[in-house]
Amino acid sequence: MAMAASYKVVLGSIAFAVFWVLAVFPAVPFLPVGRTAGSLLGAVLMVLFGVITPDEAYAAIDLPILGLLFGTMVVSVYLERADMFKYLGKLLSWRSKGAKDLICRICLVSAISSALFTNDTSCVILTEFVLTIARQHNLPPHPFLLALASSANIGSSATPIGNPQNLVIAVQSKISFGEFVVGILPAMLVGVSVNALILLVMYWRSLSVQKDEEDGTTEVVGEVEVSSHRFSPATMSHLSSLNFEEFMDPPSSASHINGSSTHADTLRNRVNSEDQHEIQRSPGVRNSDASRELANAIPSTESFAVLNSEQKETVKGRWKNKFWKLCVYLDTIGLLVALLMGQNMSWTAITAALALVVLDFKDASPCLEKVSYSLLVFFCGMFITVEGFNKTGIPSTLWDFMEPYSKIDRVSGIAVLAIVILVLSNLASNVPTVLLLGGPVAASAATIISASEEKKAWLILAWVSTVAGNLSLLGSAAN
Repeated sequence: MAMAASYKVVLGSIAFAVFWVLAVFPAVPFLPVGRTAGSLLGAVLMVLFGVITPDEAYAAIDLPILGLLFGTMVVSVYLERADMFKYLGKLLSWRSKGAKDLICRICLVSAISSALFTNDTSCVILTEFVLTIARQHNLPPHPFLLALASSANIGSSATPIGNPQNLVIAVQSKISFGEFVVGILPAMLVGVSVNALILLVMYWRSLSVQKDEEDGTTEVVGEVEVSSHRFSPATMSHLSSLNFEEFMDPPSSASHINGSSTHADTLRNRVNSEDQHEIQRSPGVRNSDASRELANAIPSTESFAVLNSEQKETVKGRWKNKFWKLCVYLDTIGLLVALLMGQNMSWTAITAALALVVLDFKDASPCLEKVSYSLLVFFCGMFITVEGFNKTGIPSTLWDFMEPYSKIDRVSGIAVLAIVILVLSNLASNVPTVLLLGGPVAASAATIISASEEKKAWLILAWVSTVAGNLSLLGSAAN
């Protein structure tokens, strides 16, 4: 594509620069409006500057990507309500064999959960569990948080629904869900294993520090903090073990019983002396008071009926809640099966989301309010801004310069292409990089080798742009 007119190149570059600055640094002092507003500002400037027309701007918005993103976010909200992430948190601490075992578990669990529920969702929710576990075991949190973020990014590369850039690639390339998984899953498994090994080597000494058994303050503080939080699975095993030990320890139980009996005897003696004094003063009044207390102490038939009805309602509510959770899990499994069968990813995700809304059989507003609509608006602005920047001809000119060195039919070309994707993903973020490079890279691969090899170029772009997010704090929203 040839370069556009000079004024379009300059104005389009200014609009894209505004978008880039606000997307990477959303709290800049001179315009602290945030990422979403920055994305819209870049899109509006592209239209106002005449780089693209309003019709071209509307056409640049990719509705299938927005639909797929919306559907997966709604499903994630209902999975959170169904305690799926709570069970994943319990899995982290279940029969843990130490800090090194824990860091391997975090790598595995975060990778799998991010592949199925997006890396941002996994990091937002599992961070609380990781911090709680580290606090309770007197372990430094930094290795575990790094394991969570890095493995979530690597694991999200395995599926089209793992992260936003994969959504873009899957929709634009028309690669099926199954082909995408088969193409990247081996690399993802190797990447997670290597990542865990690197973290173990880096933090071997700090992970080898034993927990201070005599320091009871940390345990108490950890329990108090966790009990006030909606997620508290990490304390369950500790509390149950304490209760079991108290129940099975004969000396402590005997002392507790003896102490209670002594206290009861003292109270009984006080009551008897007071009763004798009351009898001497007013026996008639005391007898009437005693009768009234006895009548109040004996539950009536109506009380038993109320208690039984409340117990039945509680049992009924528990079974109803379990049945609803089962429906949520089955709906999610059905979504994954439909995607593997090659169904339209966008409409399949929306259908699964609406099925959960219907099965919930209540007002869906509280759940739908948890959807990140600002992210959807951000994507709309980004689509328009990137399309306008492409119209300037700058990306195509740069790619024409790099294309001879980035042929994927040889190892050196793949290495150069990976470096280009790596640098751009950390400079311009991975989603704009995919939008800018996706089409040219795939077209180059199709002309060099064959149309069937075009899928290989898309998968390389997906893998490298996702893993590149681990190199910096700004490289991935999950970080």
